[in-house]
Amino acid sequence: MSETSPVQRRPSGELEASVLAALWAAGEPLSAAEAQRALGGHLARTTVTTILSRLHDKGAVSRSRAGRGFTYSPIQDSAGLTARRMRSELDKQDDRGTALARFVSQLTSEDEQVLRTLLEAAGDAPEEPPAAPQPGPGAGP
Repeated sequence: MSETSPVQRRPSGELEASVLAALWAAGEPLSAAEAQRALGGHLARTTVTTILSRLHDKGAVSRSRAGRGFTYSPIQDSAGLTARRMRSELDKQDDRGTALARFVSQLTSEDEQVLRTLLEAAGDAPEEPPAAPQPGPGAGP
């Protein structure tokens, strides 16, 4: 009996990331066939269609009817998508404080400083824009 190498599987999410990268690079809505071509044509169109449908179900892409099919556009840029995924994972936790503490404890010192700066800036920002001053009683034009 001859030995065969096990089938190499892609890391989880790699195909979705590749399809999203193709959509971001295109800068315009793409059909599944156009996305397939943008990816170099090495994936079956049905595979690309499945990935796009899954991304739509996850809220990562929007789709619009185009003839008998759809065209797809990313909802957010890469940073926005990462933030959305982080929030989604946090929302799954019963003990958010512990999850956040463990996240922060694993940051590099550079990332920790960026986070501190962002949190300080968010604390300084007003929650709502200030209302326009109202003229007092008896004030004329």
